[in-house]
Amino acid sequence: MDNYLLLKLLHVLSATVLMGTGAGIAFFMLMASRSENFAAISLTAKHVILADWIFTTPAVLVQCITGVMLMQVLGYSYGSIWFFWVASIFTLIGLCWLPVIYIQYRLKQCAETVLEDGSSLTDFRRWMGLWMMLGVPAFLAMLVVFWLMIFKPFPVQ
Repeated sequence: MDNYLLLKLLHVLSATVLMGTGAGIAFFMLMASRSENFAAISLTAKHVILADWIFTTPAVLVQCITGVMLMQVLGYSYGSIWFFWVASIFTLIGLCWLPVIYIQYRLKQCAETVLEDGSSLTDFRRWMGLWMMLGVPAFLAMLVVFWLMIFKPFPVQ
């Protein structure tokens, strides 16, 4: 197997991990929050945070590294319109994802606080709303990146 195919395999696998983990995290966190079972929310948030560190973070790094290497192997231009859009949307996704990591810690803390002293749900609902406001556009942007990768609607040179 040549380097191109190996790089492409790693790039596709890491994209699959990003999309799959993102969708799974979103589903389980949303379902837990809708239950208003704060023990379940706390445990789910704990596992969501762990999944982000174990799966999402390495996949993001592999995406960046293999993406740059594929650009070089294929001779694509870093000055192309296609690369501009890919890099811009990938950056947008990262700008949404980084605060989401912090928010997940806050959601876990809020759930634990509600369990400990029965405090108001206001903070939890505010953080969950923000989590959704960042997560939905990031997920949709990931679909756009998949479209850009597959269809390459702009010149790559």
